[in-house]
Amino acid sequence: MSLKTRAILVVVIGTAMGLGLSFGGAMMPKTRSAADDPAADEARLFAEVMERVKRDYIEPVDDAVLLDNAIRGMVGDLDPHSEFLDADEYRDIRISTTGSYTGIGIEVGEVDGKIRVITPMAGSPAARAGVRSGDDIVAIDGITTETADLRQTIEHMRGRAGSQVILTVLRDGKTIVYQMRREVVRVASVYDQMLTPPYGYVRVNQFTDTTARELARAIDDLQEEAGGMLDGLVLDLRNNPGGVLDAAVDVSDLFLDTGVIVTADGRTTESRFRRAAHRGDVLDGAPLILLVNEGSASASEIVAGALQDNGRALVVGTTTFGKGLVQTVVPLSKGRAIKLTTSRYFTPSGDSINGKGITPDVYIDDTPGFPDLSLSSAVDSRKDVQLVTALERLQHKKVMQSKAP
Repeated sequence: MSLKTRAILVVVIGTAMGLGLSFGGAMMPKTRSAADDPAADEARLFAEVMERVKRDYIEPVDDAVLLDNAIRGMVGDLDPHSEFLDADEYRDIRISTTGSYTGIGIEVGEVDGKIRVITPMAGSPAARAGVRSGDDIVAIDGITTETADLRQTIEHMRGRAGSQVILTVLRDGKTIVYQMRREVVRVASVYDQMLTPPYGYVRVNQFTDTTARELARAIDDLQEEAGGMLDGLVLDLRNNPGGVLDAAVDVSDLFLDTGVIVTADGRTTESRFRRAAHRGDVLDGAPLILLVNEGSASASEIVAGALQDNGRALVVGTTTFGKGLVQTVVPLSKGRAIKLTTSRYFTPSGDSINGKGITPDVYIDDTPGFPDLSLSSAVDSRKDVQLVTALERLQHKKVMQSKAP
């Protein structure tokens, strides 16, 4: 880095810090010398460290990489949920919230150090090729996944529409190789199935912009299959990490006629809000049981808190994750963004569940093993104790709902 570049860097950082202090009400007195200005000291320290790394580090490091890492550290050290997003990471965030991407159409998870197929999406290239739930992905285009993390594996499976990908999986001790072409895949966030008529089951994997519409359509399909209104529904939010806050509000609103859904408080006007239900219950008051576990977080907990506090659902399972903070994604230049914690949200009863989670009305230990989406076999084999308990409570009218605040 040239001396001129370093000088500009110091001025820019010093100016930014100075503005931050000014807006925060901590402007230094005019009589104070620049040498005594903490912001100037920190700017000089930053430039000094950057120069030392560039000069003495064992390998050459690009200026852009150092600055990128500095920004990541600044944002990432605020809390576990705030982060700087490069263009690729920001694109992934948009994909996860809009519900479509270019790839082969499989949902994967990391189990016992292996990348496992949770389920191939209906009609996707993977489903048509014969990939099955439970397959372990061992290689992509001949590159082993042994040292890859989940994010890297997902990234390798995505690419330009029409491009070919070779997927190697391990099933029952046998290696199987699949060749397929990537397509635009519409990600369904909702899965539904009739348990024992007229009792339905819906599972929400994550909250996207389309989740509430998908859920309403799934319930309509179940009611049509039942020949009328359902006598009860199981809503499964286990291992749902969250997603779009407004989607959680809309999902809650599907089952509520009145009442507060969630409130939030933050430093800006936009970060302070209150969401309430509108008249109209898609189940017309039929019993509702909500399944949760320690993998249910964020938007899932908003739904659980809203339905529990308003006395609309019986919550069954284990205590949820406890993420009571809201992040806002702020776009930056060149396709980048920052995900910044901007609000703390509260359940209708006024509780902050951050670090505590939602306590279920009926505590049942997690079902062992990886979640099984083949619901009929899960119920028939009695392996999914939480789901079986929920169904039995619906059938025997043992749905003592929580009291509204």
